[in-house]
Amino acid sequence: MNNKALKILFIFNGIFVFAGSLLGPLYAVFIGTIDKDVFSVSLSWSVFLVSTTIFMLFVRKYGDLVKEKEYLLMAGYLFRALVWFTFPYITTLRVLILLQVFLGLGEALGTPAHDAIFAEHLDKDRHIEEYADWKLIANLCGAGAVLLGGLIVKYVGFSVLLNSMGVLATISFFGVLFQSRKLL
Repeated sequence: MNNKALKILFIFNGIFVFAGSLLGPLYAVFIGTIDKDVFSVSLSWSVFLVSTTIFMLFVRKYGDLVKEKEYLLMAGYLFRALVWFTFPYITTLRVLILLQVFLGLGEALGTPAHDAIFAEHLDKDRHIEEYADWKLIANLCGAGAVLLGGLIVKYVGFSVLLNSMGVLATISFFGVLFQSRKLL
């Protein structure tokens, strides 16, 4: 790939996808450490999706007013990093639900911004190839992270896993922050 902007986006969003995928299916197990009711898993995930949707309505309306979409992407990384850093300290379902709302905010800020930046940098007549490249990277990052996440939890626990997620999301934040605005 010769497209430098997409390379940079792929690197830092790949790191972020890796971070998010570390928890992956272990999310249900993690919630079991907070609340033994299986419905808590469904409820907390539903709150995340609903809050993402509500915040997405605002991003939909006002996001294009932000000239540099990278700032929305970085805000998305940062909100999610902060939530992941907080996850090890959750002791009640209410706190988890509140954090899922903030996670939804991060998702609503970051995901459309990533997609907009991606679309702005697509090469003419290579859209399918470049979208496929991203999906290949995202799927491989996700697959590797899910396996590594299971090993981390098995051998050192959820706190290390969740803090690792926060660190990786923070790396993505700073990686984009220190890129030239002209590049992305």
